[in-house]
Amino acid sequence: MAKVGIFVGTMYGNSLLVAEEAEAILKGHGHDAAVYEDPELADWENYRNAYVLVVTSTTGQGDLPDSIVPLYEGIKDKIGYQPELRYGLIALGDSTYANFCGGGKKFDALLQEQGATRTGEVLTIDASEYPEPETLSNPWVENWSALLK
Repeated sequence: MAKVGIFVGTMYGNSLLVAEEAEAILKGHGHDAAVYEDPELADWENYRNAYVLVVTSTTGQGDLPDSIVPLYEGIKDKIGYQPELRYGLIALGDSTYANFCGGGKKFDALLQEQGATRTGEVLTIDASEYPEPETLSNPWVENWSALLK
């Protein structure tokens, strides 16, 4: 089964809730999963030859939450090309604001630029339609789990 690091960017806790639910689902399927609420570059590097699942909300004008900015900047400035990395991404946002899910889209663009391989499609969750994001994310994680090798 796969080794999965779940990296969280959250402001109000919804992304953390989604990440913890994802961890339980992945473990239920026999994967080795761990959540990183305040992720550091060293944590990320432990998964370079495995899988990562980024679960992040969006703040301000399409920005990443403060809790995940240092990781994002470290990946951008210190890691660079990482074609061995496989990842999934769940982006939370609110479509009543400009730059819907901009934080997640920004992270996805960085990983694509660095040659990482996205497993599955990016899941975007609109808080104005899904006040309980896990109702959308849990089935997505179930499907994503089956793609892991």
